[in-house]
Parts: sequence; structure tokens; C-alpha cells
Amino acid sequence: MPTREVTASHPKHVLLAGDDPDLLSCLASLPDGHGKQITTDNVESTLLRLRKGLKPDAILLHATGENSLKCVATLHEIAPSAELTVMFSFSDPHFTARAIQAGASGCLHLPFELPRLTAMLTSLPPREETPPAKCLETSLFDGRCFVSASPAMNEIRAQASILARVDLPILILGESGTGKEILAEYIHKLSPRAHRSFLKVNCAAIPADLLESELFGYEKGAFTGAAGSKPGKFEMCNKGTILLDEIGEMPSPMQSKLLQVLQDGTFSRLGGRSQVKVDVRIIAATNIDIQSAIRERKFREDLYFRLNGFSVLLPPLRERREEIHFLVEHFLRKNAANFAGAPQAMPARLLEACQQYRWPGNLRELENFVRRFMLLGDDTPLLNELRQKQAAENSQAAASLEATGGLKQRARSAVSEAETEVIAGALRRNNWNRKRAALELQISYKALLYKIRLYELSPESPRQ
Repeated sequence: MPTREVTASHPKHVLLAGDDPDLLSCLASLPDGHGKQITTDNVESTLLRLRKGLKPDAILLHATGENSLKCVATLHEIAPSAELTVMFSFSDPHFTARAIQAGASGCLHLPFELPRLTAMLTSLPPREETPPAKCLETSLFDGRCFVSASPAMNEIRAQASILARVDLPILILGESGTGKEILAEYIHKLSPRAHRSFLKVNCAAIPADLLESELFGYEKGAFTGAAGSKPGKFEMCNKGTILLDEIGEMPSPMQSKLLQVLQDGTFSRLGGRSQVKVDVRIIAATNIDIQSAIRERKFREDLYFRLNGFSVLLPPLRERREEIHFLVEHFLRKNAANFAGAPQAMPARLLEACQQYRWPGNLRELENFVRRFMLLGDDTPLLNELRQKQAAENSQAAASLEATGGLKQRARSAVSEAETEVIAGALRRNNWNRKRAALELQISYKALLYKIRLYELSPESPRQ
């Protein structure tokens, strides 16, 4: 798969923390191949040394007992710049997801293969020394690619590579057109189910009275015209992955039946009496404010908790502008076969205009724009198009100014909107670690908590 890799210097100091001296001694003796300093200590002493100012480039924690996640969170809070990898030997399929949410960069399950740990010891980079991100492209299906070049998207790429190995349901949030289906395909491709089916169902595009038969199938005679039995998407996708797109639009009766599938993997066909059991990984996606939908009783809270084994919030394109020129190049290559004789590159002045535009339709709008460029072969009308859109945005802003009671009120509103976007961006970049976000924003921790409550920010609520 075509990839431009990010290069980084190797850490000088790796700290192995745990309460099993035999395991730590074994790990410390592993060859690292880069002359790094590797030291070992128990968990209590490690926390004490970190509080006194020790700054390792990477930490490998051997997690044991009920306080493992609390220990992960504490280590991440004390040493936020260190790459934190957790090793655990107990059986808990949810632990990896919770450890990542607590601040871990990755997890290893014991017993593990020696070459894999050795490779990890030789490749862990220090966060504060990470160079500017380059473009990473992973080929998927039908010419699509998962493209990442911004720090936020490269962080999501790293999370997805870990989540792919853990068989948990995943909830993908984000505005329309941000690439939720692409991310779901990427997770499937990296998972052990990659050789099985990947199916997408758009819950908003199928009428409510047909959605049940589409998902779960039907038996002969279940309704007028049902001349024979037919399996649904869940049966067709057994052992594979199903993407339930626009899950927020699913009718309430269907939400109840989906909850049963998530609980025990069983359902009955429409008109059927026997239970069908399947093994399907569910990835759900939505662009709605899921918390508001729960409060308004449009979405079941228990279903949300079942779907939210791990949630990923995709940022809009306006928050990852460094990817625009890479995406333009990708869309030019992807659509080349459909536009014979189309330009091989976009002129610099048009590309610069693309960098400045907000792209409310995100990736979908950008690809359609690139197709129009390939069709016309002339950048002048497209430059005019972007200018007209910008003028329309300015007119809307002026109308909003008049409607909201003048410049002073509008200024206050603009400051609040800008502050909200800056705070939300800092929280996303730091994986919702509030202490690290406060340090980045150069405000106190209490001030950040106040702003989060004031602007009603949460990991599940995409911000404009």
C-alpha cells in the first residue's frame, strides 16, 4: 500500500515500570540496536521519580490489578510528552480501548512475541521531538484511500491501527463528508476480519418499514410479495464488519432490535420464529449531536453505551487544511481514468484558493470541485466560483450582524465562537486530556473546566 512514512529520532531513555522484577529484568536485557538508556523500576518508585522531574522519552508499563487504568492515567498526566505503552496479561477485550482513552499510545498482550517487543523498543519516538507530519496514504477499496497529513488525522490513524486488533464496536462522529466511511474501511482492512465482507448500510436512505428486512432479512410469506426467504445484511456479513452509517436516523423499534444483536449476537428474521446467531463487528457513524438526541429521547442511551466501545471524532477539513493539497492530488489520480486528457496538476493560484476556502461539505465537496476542474480544464471559472461562495458567506455574516443587534454583540459572539473552536481543537489534539490541553492553551486547569461547561463541550459533540 502506497505510504509516505514519517521519520523521527529515537528516544534516549526508555523507562520500564512494573512490579514483576523478573519480567523487568528480562525486558531490560533486550537488544535495542540504537544505544538507548533502558532503566527499570517498580510502579510506586516510577511515579515518585516522575513527580521529582524525571522525563523519559518512553514508558513501558506492566499493568496488573484493578488500578491499572488509574495508573495509566496518572502516568500520562505526570509525563504527557512520553510515549506510554501498556503491557498486560489478563483477559479483557475492553482494556485496550480504555487504556488508550486514559492516555496510552499502544498496548501489548502478554505473552507476546519477542521480535515485536524488540521492534517497539527500537521505534518509539518522543512526542516533543516528532517532526512535522508528512502525507500517509493507505489504499482501500475501489480506488479510495485513507489520507492523513495533519497531526489530528495521524493521531486518528494511530488509534485506528490499535482499535482494528480489538473486536469492539466503534462509534465514528463528525460532520457530513469528513470521511467516516473511509475510516471504517481502514479499520476493517487492518483487522483480522479483513478477508471477510465489509458492508455499509445507510440507515437514513432506507425507508423505516424496509430497514428491518434489509438488516435482518425475512421469511417466505412475511409480507405481501415475499415469495421466498432472504437473508439480511447481518447474515451476509457474518464474520465480517458492518458499517451502520447515519445511525442517528435509525427508528426507535430498530434501535431495540439492534441492541439485542449487540448484546448476544442473535436476532430473528422478519416473520421468522427461530433465532439466527451471527458474529459481526459493528461500526456506527453519525453526524448528529448524539448527546442532544439522547436528551430528546430520539436515540436510546443504552444503545449508545453499547455502540460506544470507543468513539472517534473526525475533524472537519477546515481544521486540517495542511491535507488539502494532498487530497487534491489524490482526487486527481483517483478520477484520471474518467477524464481523459484532464490536467495532471492544479494551478498554484487555484490550489491556494482551495487552501483558504472553508469547505462546509468537507471531502465530498472538495472531490466534486476537483472533478469540475478536470472537466473544464480551466481554473478561471472555478476561481470565480470560490470568490462567489466567499462573497455569499460575507453577506450572510453581514445579515447575521444586523439581526443580532449590532457590531458589539456580534463581536462578543464572534469571540465566543472563536474561543470555542480553539478550545475544542486543543482538546481533540490532546485526546481530551484536560491537563495537557490547559497547558497548550496556557490557561489554568480550573479555567478550562469552566470553559468546557460554558460552551457545553464533550468528546461526542462535533463543534463547528
